[in-house]
Amino acid sequence: MQINIGLIGFGTIGAGVVKILQKSASSIEEKTGVRLCLKRIADLDITTTRGVEVEPELLTTKAEEIIYADDIDVVIELIGGYEPARTIVLSAMRAGKSVVTANKALLSRYWEEIFQTAAESQVAFYAEASVGGGIPIISAITQGLVANEICEIYGIINGTCNYILTKMSDECLEFSEALKQAQTNGYAEADPAFDIEGIDTAHKLSILSSISFGGHVSLDDISIEGITKITKQDIDYAKELGFVIKLIGVAKRLSANEIEASVHPVMIPENHLLSSVNDVFNAVYLIGDFVGPMMFYGKGAGQLPTASAIVSDLVMLAHQGKGLINARASLTMEENMIKVRKTDSISSRYYLRITAEDRPCVLANIAGILGKYGISIASCIQKERGQFVPIIMLTHEAEEGNLRTAIAEIDGLPEIKDKTVCISLMVY
Repeated sequence: MQINIGLIGFGTIGAGVVKILQKSASSIEEKTGVRLCLKRIADLDITTTRGVEVEPELLTTKAEEIIYADDIDVVIELIGGYEPARTIVLSAMRAGKSVVTANKALLSRYWEEIFQTAAESQVAFYAEASVGGGIPIISAITQGLVANEICEIYGIINGTCNYILTKMSDECLEFSEALKQAQTNGYAEADPAFDIEGIDTAHKLSILSSISFGGHVSLDDISIEGITKITKQDIDYAKELGFVIKLIGVAKRLSANEIEASVHPVMIPENHLLSSVNDVFNAVYLIGDFVGPMMFYGKGAGQLPTASAIVSDLVMLAHQGKGLINARASLTMEENMIKVRKTDSISSRYYLRITAEDRPCVLANIAGILGKYGISIASCIQKERGQFVPIIMLTHEAEEGNLRTAIAEIDGLPEIKDKTVCISLMVY
């Protein structure tokens, strides 16, 4: 079986796809019976060296020469962003082409439009590389775990944030120092907001949740908090208490048609598998109703890991046609019954760091306010002495809405210096 491919976007990942096809096309055909034939590559810049040799006649600056070509079966979209990627993807599908992409932002925002168009055009849409780079998490959920209802998902799915938090922990760096190191080493953009504010993680959680829970979970449904407020002080206290701080995308099935979905820093017990996921590596820990807990770990970004996922989608498409991801997306559009519970009514345990004046009755006042809102203190640490000192508390389970109200009241006390830092604890 031969699949003729058109590649739109000849950047870092596109060059990785070409490298893999040049090196491994023969062995892939031997293993799978699928011949992957790269027919054309489109990019606005076709003169810059990409570290891979390509015959000049394969190159074009016009995406239309791929979208509407009779000799191309599958379009790989690697432009990224919303436009013109959206227009290219939809046009290609309407022209009868199946599409493979790594574009998590596009899929998260235009999920329903993309799969509706795929269904109407009777073509396939694959996006393994959109979450977790080379980790085959989407195919695991849609195929390997198809007999299961996914109950819970915990994802460390942004390498930039994980690198920063790892360096803060291992090298005792402040956030700004760790961010600068990440930028120097090429793990963070010059403008890192998309990563450190949690948006990238939320896009990926949106995709995983939509596939797992039978309804489109949009970015607007997800509560998002990044890592910019995490300090070395919090990292140190977490260690002392037996925890590690990670940015986690969390999604849990609460009932047949209701879930919770959020992105925020989480204190993970140091004996949990996710606590050992460091540097730029990614991991997705999920729980299925039949298989129980499982963890998928690997390189979540980079040229060749991401390109590897794209090539695997090409082979999957050749064997399965529309595949299970299209089937699940169609179910999403037909039923569309999933609801995302507001975080105010979600319960968890919490870490609190309150900076308060060191004098009698302050701790009693804080405890009184917490008690007024039904929040019970599990433990409390106050080691330092001085005019203002950190008070570290771990709570028992409490509703987030009640906790936020209590914190606002505590922060309004005259003896409180700074805003209280609040980090949820992983409850499993």
